[in-house]
Amino acid sequence: MKKKLFLTAALVTGLLSCSPKKDVPMLDTNDENLLKEEVTDNKLTIYQVFTRLLTNTKHVNKKYGTLEENGVGKFNDINERLLGEVKKMGFSHIWYTGVIEHATMTDYTKYGIPLDDADVVKGRAGSPYAIKDYYDVSPDLAVDVPKRMQEFEALVSRTHKVGLKVIIDFVPNHVARTYHSDAKPTGVQDLGEGDDKSKIFDTKNNFYYLPGTSFRVPHEYHALGDLPHPTKDGHFDETPAKATGNDQFTPGPHVNDWFETIKLNYGVDIVNNRARHFEPIPNTWEKMRDILLFWTKKGVDGFRCDMAEMVPAEFWGWVIPQIKEANKDIVFIAEIYNPYEYNNYIDKAKFDYLYDKVGLYDTLRSVIQHGTSANLISANWKNLQGINNHMLRFMENHDEQRIASEFFAGKPEKGIPAMVVSATLNSGPIMVYFGQEVGEPALGEEGFSGDDGRTTIFDYWGVPQFQNWMSVDRYDGVTLEPSQQLLREKYVKLLNFCATSEAIRKGGLYDLQAANNGGKTAGYEEHKIYSYLRFTENQKLLIIVSFEESLKRRINVRIPTNALAAMELSATANYDLKCVLGDHKPVSFNAANVTDPNNAQAGIPLELEPLTGYIFEIKEESK
Repeated sequence: MKKKLFLTAALVTGLLSCSPKKDVPMLDTNDENLLKEEVTDNKLTIYQVFTRLLTNTKHVNKKYGTLEENGVGKFNDINERLLGEVKKMGFSHIWYTGVIEHATMTDYTKYGIPLDDADVVKGRAGSPYAIKDYYDVSPDLAVDVPKRMQEFEALVSRTHKVGLKVIIDFVPNHVARTYHSDAKPTGVQDLGEGDDKSKIFDTKNNFYYLPGTSFRVPHEYHALGDLPHPTKDGHFDETPAKATGNDQFTPGPHVNDWFETIKLNYGVDIVNNRARHFEPIPNTWEKMRDILLFWTKKGVDGFRCDMAEMVPAEFWGWVIPQIKEANKDIVFIAEIYNPYEYNNYIDKAKFDYLYDKVGLYDTLRSVIQHGTSANLISANWKNLQGINNHMLRFMENHDEQRIASEFFAGKPEKGIPAMVVSATLNSGPIMVYFGQEVGEPALGEEGFSGDDGRTTIFDYWGVPQFQNWMSVDRYDGVTLEPSQQLLREKYVKLLNFCATSEAIRKGGLYDLQAANNGGKTAGYEEHKIYSYLRFTENQKLLIIVSFEESLKRRINVRIPTNALAAMELSATANYDLKCVLGDHKPVSFNAANVTDPNNAQAGIPLELEPLTGYIFEIKEESK
């Protein structure tokens, strides 16, 4: 991956003035442990909620249960008190997942909404990523279905009133096989309307077609298992067949394909070496721009763009600036998993933020789950030199297994050190999935989503541990176990610190792993411990985490001379170390005693409890 290198303002100051303060060492800007990029304040704190499940208070949780049996949350249930609690946790944004209308097995025909075919719907509730109408919201989420859009607009207003910004999904790559917009504005031509279905590819077409074929439902798929449904017969009438959402150009996709969706055509001739036809502007581009503008005018503050890398970067680079003309502060987040495309989707596609899944998330998960060395964490930010600020970090979301599930860590406390690293290593956004903060383990087989450690996105369900925190609209967590209450307190402290700390929001980074690993300092087990510095002119932080499950460790942490130079600290002064996150007694040290690379006893003496993350503020010793 191509890297862009910058020097922070603090480093430039140091270079120009050589030694701006007494006894401050000269800075070596070639130090590979020093972040070399422009740092800006991109510390969004995002709370992802699955809207259908968020405020559901029913505890039935019957496999393939109906809406009436298992319950469903509503826009109107997300009241100011709940939103206020989210704000108090330290969040700046809330991502309402699953807002736009999608295919479902629930019958809304009495409201003029066509009944979907069960054979191309996953789960009874349906996937929120099989969009049925880009210009409407899910009727599941409304108390008064005919007024569902007004209820959504009122939710946006309430969210803004408590000081939170609204993110929703934009699903640009594919739609439900039953896509048809009943709510589109007057004069808007529907997707696929006017397509020439005799051609596999045409720049004027919104879909890809397979002339002379008919779609075949995967023979392994049995909607609702053995349960009946009025539209369940193993067939779906689609002639000619359309290409399936995950680029499958076959009339008979596999059951593990996204068979319930159809691929949108952005002018890429996929069957002819992916030849690009972007002039004139493809029809799909214009229709998707208008959809984004529609939601922007509803007061939406950001879009999490599903599988953004499956849509050409040229489209994003064309559309995002146009949406920002309507709202200059709107943010675009790309779900992307190919590191070789990261720079392209920032520079060319104009995304504000990208998922850091295959890098930091996968590394931290491996450290927790498989005991992989914490030393490997360093490679993540180093490989992203120039774009760390643009990477969104998380330890849970709707696609990933819950930390507390037996498929991941087995207990939520194991996620604490990883969460501290995710939140504080860089100045990009941090995201938490609702229920993560109380250790929701996602137990049980919900329906289409089996017992897999994920909270279902396909079925009507309740989220038991989050329901315990809600305490039937009291939002006080009185029925939580003490360990869960403590876990939530740790998340609240961490997130609020990230929201207010200058060093976390816009500070430099110096990685301390190389200075301490390999037996260089006493007690420092680098496979289980990770440490680094975040700093601005006004705030200097030492952050250290322990992935040890049971051992308490007494260690030394060496601070290299060049790290002092980066922080513009004297190499001879006395300093106090005050713990601002975690529980550790104050520590004092002299800089001259913590830098010697040849003395294993050199370093700041610390005692680390198992599965803990500490943040210390470094200040000159008070006289």
